[in-house]
Amino acid sequence: MHYLDYIEHITHGTAEFPMALYHVDEAHPRYEMPFHWHREMEIIRIAKGSFSCYLNDERIPAKKGDMLFIAPGVLHGGMPDACVYDCVVFDHQALLLQADICRKHMRVLTAKNIRIPSFFSADTQPLAEITDRLISAMEKGTPGSQLTALGALWEWFGYILESHSFVETEEEGAPDSKKIQSLKPVLEYIDRCYMQPVTLEELARLAGMSPRYFCRFFYALTHRTPIEYLNYYRIERACYLLCSSHLSVTEAAYRCGFNDSSYFVKIFRKCKGITPGQYRKQFR
Repeated sequence: MHYLDYIEHITHGTAEFPMALYHVDEAHPRYEMPFHWHREMEIIRIAKGSFSCYLNDERIPAKKGDMLFIAPGVLHGGMPDACVYDCVVFDHQALLLQADICRKHMRVLTAKNIRIPSFFSADTQPLAEITDRLISAMEKGTPGSQLTALGALWEWFGYILESHSFVETEEEGAPDSKKIQSLKPVLEYIDRCYMQPVTLEELARLAGMSPRYFCRFFYALTHRTPIEYLNYYRIERACYLLCSSHLSVTEAAYRCGFNDSSYFVKIFRKCKGITPGQYRKQFR
């Protein structure tokens, strides 16, 4: 399953229980988190190491025990450092808006002028304990544990509401500036066409900018140039193919938009520190 995509079209969990747990470590083919967004909510807990998370245009450094909350529609990505992290992705509308009393309270937390913080430190002990119970229940995957996980999810939002751990703003609408909106069609295009030739001019046109200004704009948000990011995304796709198929290194390179296998190996080594063959042997 491709967990991390620019705009996710996959179902997390099942139609009856739309909540899923993803455990990500260095052996995971999608270890680094490309920029993406989805309509679901997401809770991330850092189990080991550190993680630099980018939410829209904000960088949030997180370490072991810290928790991150991703609201629907927020553009996010991350760079792990010797990190292990767990992600719980869930459809809050299907899970938490059924009973009238529950719907009443959740509407408070999901109102347009309400912002749940994106970061909670490991020192937020009650929330850390609830998050641990949520992840432990999701790891079991039994019918009974689904009830436990759902209960922990209610506890999570109950703590946010009871402790007033949210911010009221005068601004309405998602925390999504015009520049973030300009970036989304670019990322969608890369996701859709990374296996084909992609030009800087085409990406700039999608953003409605000149190539020169687009390069500065893109680097400010992603900390990579557009071409560096394109190559990075292609390498991430190649990692998935190397771990999940019997394609040769050359075939994987061609399928991910590299026309020169030598250049592919060079970029792969630059991104991962090892060759594609070594990566396949180490992580498959």
